[in-house]
Amino acid sequence: MTHWFHRNPLKATAPVSFNFYGVATTPAATKVCNDLRLSRTRLLELFTDSSCNPEMMKNATDLYFSLLQGFILSLDDSSQECKLRYIQNFKWTDTLQGHVPNAQQDAVFELVSMGFNVALWYTKYASRLAGKEDITEDEAKDVHRSLKIAAGIFKHLKESHIPKLITPVEKGRDLEARLMDSYIIQCQAEAQEVTIARAIELKHNPGLIAALAYETANFYQKADQTLSSLDPTYAGKWRKYLNLKTCFYMAYAYCYHGQTLLASDKCGEAIRSLQESEKFFAKAEALCKEYGETKGPGTTAKPSGHLFFRKLGSLIKNTLEKCQRENGFIYFQKVPAEAPQLELKANYGLVEPIPFEFPALNAHWTPETLAAFDLTKRPKDDTAKPKPDEEVKPLKEPDIKPQKDSGCQIS
Repeated sequence: MTHWFHRNPLKATAPVSFNFYGVATTPAATKVCNDLRLSRTRLLELFTDSSCNPEMMKNATDLYFSLLQGFILSLDDSSQECKLRYIQNFKWTDTLQGHVPNAQQDAVFELVSMGFNVALWYTKYASRLAGKEDITEDEAKDVHRSLKIAAGIFKHLKESHIPKLITPVEKGRDLEARLMDSYIIQCQAEAQEVTIARAIELKHNPGLIAALAYETANFYQKADQTLSSLDPTYAGKWRKYLNLKTCFYMAYAYCYHGQTLLASDKCGEAIRSLQESEKFFAKAEALCKEYGETKGPGTTAKPSGHLFFRKLGSLIKNTLEKCQRENGFIYFQKVPAEAPQLELKANYGLVEPIPFEFPALNAHWTPETLAAFDLTKRPKDDTAKPKPDEEVKPLKEPDIKPQKDSGCQIS
């Protein structure tokens, strides 16, 4: 089964030279700076390289972060702050709030901002792979794993590194708790979509599929509620996506719950469950249109034309007709006025983030290398500080061409 996922743009950043002329006093210190510049440039290139795979991304991130840690970690395992933490200014845009960057002279800000982009890359890689017409079992596993890795990175940044920032995160910015939570939950929900597709393909028990769909709908609803206090100018399109996925998986839940009821000879209740499924599907269809018309950051698509959407519509229609036929011939049961309460709990298939840790300090960082940075040689007039309104060019992300049956138009 193909999937369709909304994606916000990657964060953009200004180039960083790591040129500390006079401050880096030995060849070893200068080499670390050169390696930092080259590995950062390489990592940024990979974000927009459509041929990049998780192995390439991991190698590049491990190298850069292991070098960057030398600006953050104390070499003697003490709680003392590294003397290089505030030597370099970093500028990053937000995924939702345009091209005017947020700037901080703090290596931890660079660590969490770049880490955030790495997590976003894993979600975009998963999205590209999941949109293929004939996704293989191995590719589906890659999608599932990539989304769990992304969730783990977001979670680790939120819990372990963002709290260390000296400058508090402004409301509505990427690193704020509400946005981080929404990204984590969305990754979990999307990974569960892959689980549901697999369960359907293998014709698992309808009760399990209904429970997974219900849990997934609840995930999407929770992610949406987390964003509810954000400015709709920035978060409106993203919230439409979360709303439509909530309704879509509620429709799935009621559809498969109806199959469970029919198998238990509760045909009247099954019909009512399928009717409720139809209602949620109609809501999802309306939200698809609203999503396409809503301006804001993120992908542009027509999800109602996507294969994953059309398949569910046919399934609901056919299952409801089957229930009505059997009730007319065999059961003759009254259809309840109230929809059945879904009190479904999935015992299998629920997604947890894969735990993430930044790599250990690069071997090039030795006490001698650190000592070779003489901060007394820094120029007194720091002209590197950015103007407040200075823009950073957005990353040119690879075009995601729609498949023939996808109905997607992603720009």
